[in-house]
Amino acid sequence: MTINSIELFAGAGGLALGFSGHDVTHKAVVEWNTHACNTIRLNKKENVKPVAHWPDVTEGDVRSFDYEDLKDIDLITGGPPCQPFSLGGKHGGFLDVRDMFPQAVRAVRETSPRAFVFENVQGLTRTSFKDYFDYILLQLEFPSLQADATEEWLTHLDRLRQHKTSGALNEYRVKWKLVNAANYGVPQKRMRVFIVGFRTDLGIDFEFPEETHSQHSLLLAQWDSGDYWRRHQIIKRDQPVRPVGIERVLDVIKKSRTVNQLAPWLTVRDAISDLPDPETDPQASLIQAHKFQPGARIYPGHTGSPLDEPAKALKAGDHGVPGGENMLRRPDGTVRYFTVRESARIQTFPDDFIFQGSWTETMRQLGNAVPVRLASVMAERVCEYLRAAEQQALDLAA
Repeated sequence: MTINSIELFAGAGGLALGFSGHDVTHKAVVEWNTHACNTIRLNKKENVKPVAHWPDVTEGDVRSFDYEDLKDIDLITGGPPCQPFSLGGKHGGFLDVRDMFPQAVRAVRETSPRAFVFENVQGLTRTSFKDYFDYILLQLEFPSLQADATEEWLTHLDRLRQHKTSGALNEYRVKWKLVNAANYGVPQKRMRVFIVGFRTDLGIDFEFPEETHSQHSLLLAQWDSGDYWRRHQIIKRDQPVRPVGIERVLDVIKKSRTVNQLAPWLTVRDAISDLPDPETDPQASLIQAHKFQPGARIYPGHTGSPLDEPAKALKAGDHGVPGGENMLRRPDGTVRYFTVRESARIQTFPDDFIFQGSWTETMRQLGNAVPVRLASVMAERVCEYLRAAEQQALDLAA
């Protein structure tokens, strides 16, 4: 079963790439940022799969996008701009003109897809945004219950809450979960909220995918068995200093019932160790977007990502790239910026994926992206439920 999808707020295409790997056909890909659109266009022109099979990207404001010609849509996916809710941003929330959740709701209302998946930052779940997060979820449950032209959102929220408590049947069953990308095989500690909804008539009780990786397993591989260092051929004198108190931590881990049931977290070293050092190795220039960027420095709160841990969450930044989040910190304490290719590895983009724009613009695209691996894990589960529902419908009709 081919699943027809619309990708909104596409950015450089991380979420769309993850879904494309599960026989999802994109009928529209919408993005307003010119640099991100040019990245998608370049990959399409260079016949990079699966982008080569996507429709031409629609560059423009999603508020002007017309869904009239898009019929029989199974799925809507997208990451509405996260700056209004970002922990590192201005915290404007619903007062921020960049809040595009109303457009996510409009897309669901006007196309009635069988399912939707929206991704956003952890900040959306903060206490100060509780009412607005409830408002987003209730609108997605009851998309046809629109706000009146002059109705304030808090008034509309009250009306939605009353509608739900009255026993009205929701149009979509909506669930959300805060996840750490590192727990799903991404070499990055990136906290993100996923909101998933299925049309109620499908009878689906969705469960999010189980975690596959853990910090505990990484600590055991590094400081108990030593498998991690042997795999990377790191001799003892070149290993980081053994953490103080690690024996007690390992003892607690080994007594846990869940020990060894999950794979180790992937680290920066896991992600980039086969790439030549861009600062010292001339061979680095032969790899696309693997160019040394000078100027990295440590300052309070920005100390870089240790080589033998998952990276800190890559950041897009308001006026460029914050240094600390997008730097590699070597075991000897020296730092340098990640190259574009290394950042793409950390965001689990394929090596043949090409980024368009300056270093700053490209890093902004990567900082805003959904890790492809995380998108793929979510896509696999969502598509599994959709196909099972389709097969059940066919069996009942037979």
